[in-house]
Amino acid sequence: MTSAQGTRLRGKVILVTGSVTGIGEGMARRFIAEGARVMLHDKEEQTLPALASELGDNASYVIGDLEDHATPAKLIEATVARFGRIDALVNNAAVKTRGGIEETDEAAFDRTVNVNLKAPFFLIRAAIPHFRRQGGGRILNIGSINAYCGEMNQCIYSACKGALLTLTRNLADAHGAEGIRVNQINPGWTLTPNELALKATEGLPEDWPSRLPVAYAPGGRLFSPDDVASAAIYFLSDEAELVNGAVLDLEQYPMIGRNPPKVMPS
Repeated sequence: MTSAQGTRLRGKVILVTGSVTGIGEGMARRFIAEGARVMLHDKEEQTLPALASELGDNASYVIGDLEDHATPAKLIEATVARFGRIDALVNNAAVKTRGGIEETDEAAFDRTVNVNLKAPFFLIRAAIPHFRRQGGGRILNIGSINAYCGEMNQCIYSACKGALLTLTRNLADAHGAEGIRVNQINPGWTLTPNELALKATEGLPEDWPSRLPVAYAPGGRLFSPDDVASAAIYFLSDEAELVNGAVLDLEQYPMIGRNPPKVMPS
């Protein structure tokens, strides 16, 4: 956690699913640095206690497998029991399933839909009554630029992120008058520990992040979890009091309508 303390999220109680590593961990650290109290989550204990201890008294944790239909309500209730309220829900946890339609069997389909779409739906459903009693609340869904089409080997993952985008806009429209704000961030290619590990299994050299073609990283580097956290802080802060149904594509180039130069082989 950074030593510099901010106030943009002072006093807010935020549940972040999938917050033991990567983007989720980056958001949790920044939220606490901005004055929030954060409920961490992962499906296994492992490093959760150590992370919560490192983050201090403003952090706690709850364990739950999002494939279990009872987990969403459990996470919301655990947050309220620990901190007395819940001001924001960040649906970050996801399963990044690889494979096209022919490689995606029923088990992979069900697991991806359960974690990436069904769990956020029922987490929001469990949180809404608390938000109503408190006069409002924030929901931030972490989607992906794959929501618009996606890579060929991320078929069902992309479909779930597309559905999450529509769910975000639908719920924003349905509950905006209640003071419940629902927004989404679609991160582009982000350098996380899991991404580094994945690319190592695919045979890329250790220095691949520093040698990316400009077509993938016009800015010279990939996004970091801290970049995503910076955007998330805005959506959860009072600065975004009226922002509702917004989808931020956190990418280095326009996702919709982009038509890069056609470079033909010589």
